[in-house]
Amino acid sequence: MPASPRLTVIGTGYLGATHAICMAVMGFEVLGVDVDTDKIEKLSSGEVPFFEPGLPELLTKALESGRLRFTTSFAEAGAFGDVHFVCVGTPQRADSEAADLTYVDAAVTSLAPHLDRRTLVVGKSTVPVGTAARLAALLRSLAPAGDEVELAWNPEFLREGFAVDDTMRPDRLVFGVTSEWAEQRLRAAFQPVLAQDVPVKVTDLQTAELVKVAANSFLATKISYINAMAEVCEATGADVHDLAEALAYDERIGGRFLRPGLGFGGGCLPKDIRAFAHRAEELGVGQAVGFLREIDGINRRRRARTVDLVVELCDGDVAGKRIAALGAAFKPNSDDIRDAPALDVAATLHRMGADVVVFDPAAMENARRVHPELAYATSALDAARDADVVVLLTEWNEFRDIEPAAMAAVVRRAKIVDGRHALVPAHWRVAGWEYRALGRPSLHGTGHA
Repeated sequence: MPASPRLTVIGTGYLGATHAICMAVMGFEVLGVDVDTDKIEKLSSGEVPFFEPGLPELLTKALESGRLRFTTSFAEAGAFGDVHFVCVGTPQRADSEAADLTYVDAAVTSLAPHLDRRTLVVGKSTVPVGTAARLAALLRSLAPAGDEVELAWNPEFLREGFAVDDTMRPDRLVFGVTSEWAEQRLRAAFQPVLAQDVPVKVTDLQTAELVKVAANSFLATKISYINAMAEVCEATGADVHDLAEALAYDERIGGRFLRPGLGFGGGCLPKDIRAFAHRAEELGVGQAVGFLREIDGINRRRRARTVDLVVELCDGDVAGKRIAALGAAFKPNSDDIRDAPALDVAATLHRMGADVVVFDPAAMENARRVHPELAYATSALDAARDADVVVLLTEWNEFRDIEPAAMAAVVRRAKIVDGRHALVPAHWRVAGWEYRALGRPSLHGTGHA
């Protein structure tokens, strides 16, 4: 086997396409595999089928180098690859809070019959603990090479909007392995990354599976903690923004992700903490992570409270009122609308009879497909035209940079709900706006940021 292994990446969604492209740019021969012919055709022609800064340019570079190809053939993948990365999705099941492992199982059962030599299969998908052990047994039973095929787990820690940097310069790598050979194969498959002195934690399969959901659960807890404090601030007239700043000076707590607002969404945090709690209950230790149910509940309540603020600014009734919704993606620098708080708020207001007009710099096409009942604008100012209330729902920089006076000139009423604590209240109030935000007093001294 060559020192530099040939890599396949099974699944070319957000995680898989990013991994395949970046590994090819770093010098590996890579074959991307997917059952979706449309995705494969787009990627082969140089088109990234989702929004991620920097990735289209790297796809062009990787294709031109000749080191990256795409296929729908698992037979071709089996013949080509020395290390196979499984990067398919694990969405929440429709009938429960458990993770849907249909795609992971399908990837393994489709690949295994074509593995006729010593090979490493590496799971990157986020799965319930215990999945890797089951898949390892499945691989051995289905692969012609039998015990010569090993399974490892290498969880991903990509942040949407920063995925290229997180792939090529991660803050750590976790290798869940059952043999020295598997560890050495993984080290060879990440050699350019390891050359940058990136820390590596080598562990067993079950610990590697837990790292991702444990990290996401901690992050979700920190976000929901400050949003719980926002609820207390609303009841007392305190200011959660100032409270968060004061807490951030404590080095034991730190300021990262201690930002109040509309809460988390996307394709990872919500479904991961639900699946983690579900799996813990299956294992008989549900009580240990029972707090995650409340974390999820706090997060959901922020959406309802944001709607409440809009209703308050409409004097108790949004029916027939025009609402400008700035943002649709679950976070800036992404077109991902999975479990997006922004669209949840917009759709709720629409159901209450409001005339909701949405604008997002990247997620318009995805939003239209899922929420055709909403109206869509061509710019933030276009969305705000004749609005009774503007509500900022995704903290894109272009929304932060809006000139309050310019927007005041096009709205019907200068009222804004800052769902992300992204704006400077004083700037908006000086320009004549009534400014509201979760966990902040309705009237606030203009000296505060």
